[in-house]
Amino acid sequence: MDNTSELRELYQEVILDHNKNPRNFGKPEHYNHHAKGHNPLCGDSLEVFIEIDGDVIQDIKFDGNGCAISKASASVMTTVLKGKTIEEAEELFKNFHEAITSDTSAAAENPSLGKLSVFYGVREFPARVKCASLAWHTLINALENKQDATTTE
Repeated sequence: MDNTSELRELYQEVILDHNKNPRNFGKPEHYNHHAKGHNPLCGDSLEVFIEIDGDVIQDIKFDGNGCAISKASASVMTTVLKGKTIEEAEELFKNFHEAITSDTSAAAENPSLGKLSVFYGVREFPARVKCASLAWHTLINALENKQDATTTE
């Protein structure tokens, strides 16, 4: 099995696992940053809740409904961001977004993405990029406490 096949298989496993058993799912009792997001193309609708102390993400959760890719992306995102600074979260957003939107033949894989690298596979399905990025765009709005809903139109 080559690297591409292994990554595709891992991508499918991660999507299925995080969709079936999402981590950090549900509205928390305490949070001080919040934003809503919506993907009209797929019908995904989610909210991101963050508890920030100083500039560190102490807790992050998401709630809502969405397709498997959207839910899995939000789930993995929350597991990676706990304990990170706002600056680190913004840098991860930038790297993740670049990774899933870049040309598959030209894109060099970014080792800083860690387990988020399984989402490289979404590049092969341009219509699904918005599903994978919805939680991340909503994250950015939550960090800025923007009240307008994020949309991936």
